Amino acid sequence: MSKIKTISYEESSGRLKEIYDSLIYSRGKLAEVHKIQSLRPESIVRHMELYKEIMFSKSDLSRATREMLAVVVSVCNGCVYCQKHHSSTLNFFWKDSQRIENLIRDFSTAGLSDLELELCKFSVDLTNTPSLMPESHSVEKLIELGMRDTSVLDATLVISYFNFVNRMVLALGVELEKDNGSGYHAEYK
Repeated sequence: MSKIKTISYEESSGRLKEIYDSLIYSRGKLAEVHKIQSLRPESIVRHMELYKEIMFSKSDLSRATREMLAVVVSVCNGCVYCQKHHSSTLNFFWKDSQRIENLIRDFSTAGLSDLELELCKFSVDLTNTPSLMPESHSVEKLIELGMRDTSVLDATLVISYFNFVNRMVLALGVELEKDNGSGYHAEYK
């Protein structure tokens, strides 16, 4: 149960109801992570704009890679809500639930490429020890493996975004939907 008041769809009116209706239309249903922001409706809009920009904009990083990073960050933070949502989306691309389980348990056993492994390590380091990043050679390793600067930036944005959302979810007690987060339109999950 959330730790702060939220406004349900049934209780919503005005601008909040418009935002909820738009989310239901574009995503298939309303997520708890959006309802937790219901006291500040425009923050939901800005949140979705940021989410779409980071997760869906043109990038050398595939959608699957971005979802993989979301899962790795969420595992590091112990955020079951985001882990479930984004592992479900990742499985839409990978179509291999055992590989997803391996990613969650120990990403080194998930059959990843060298670049994907390095991205996962980068995610863990940036999540767990961000103050050590200036001294690490993580960015250089990613570039050595063929990533362009824009791709490194995109990966950093994904990792940073999920650290932000994980902290909001964990701090405010956002609970997983009864259907475990399934049933969203894949293109907007």
